[in-house]
Amino acid sequence: MQTAAKIFVISGPSGSGKSTLLKRLFSEYPNTFGFSISHTTRKPRPGEVDGKDYHFVEKDDMIKEVEEGKFIESATFSGNMYGTSIKAVEDVVADGKVCMLDIDMQGVQSVKKTALNPKYIFVQPPSIEILEERLRGRGTEKEEAVLARLAASKKELEYGAIPGSYDSIVINDDLENAYNSLKKAIFV
Repeated sequence: MQTAAKIFVISGPSGSGKSTLLKRLFSEYPNTFGFSISHTTRKPRPGEVDGKDYHFVEKDDMIKEVEEGKFIESATFSGNMYGTSIKAVEDVVADGKVCMLDIDMQGVQSVKKTALNPKYIFVQPPSIEILEERLRGRGTEKEEAVLARLAASKKELEYGAIPGSYDSIVINDDLENAYNSLKKAIFV
């Protein structure tokens, strides 16, 4: 199978199922895809590993590297910075794999200003109510963080509805259907 591009941007609200879909894709095609590991200034959640889930860095260091132009995109959410370094993408491509970027709406808008020319895929929950259930079901965040994620999710859903924002939209109402839609968007 051949992919439609060498770089894909996967975006969608927190809790939409991006991570679940990507883990399944990587499991089925372990030698095809490489995950661009994002940087963040937030502390690791239980079970997260530095250099695997994220590059966990100090805020001052990340600010400096963003200012030096070492990041494709960066954004601040709930007081923490997140971003994709140029090196993270280069590492995946140098390994001969298709690079997958898992970034938010602000990141998508930043990447669109670069020469990368990826394919953009939006993962959408079936409804805002189901998204809220998923976020609360995690039990990993305080109420104000959940409310902030919901507010950001509404903006991401509005942006995703604008024609031309994404090349493909995957509605994650059923994992099997969503996964098949994701594969259709990726493979030619």
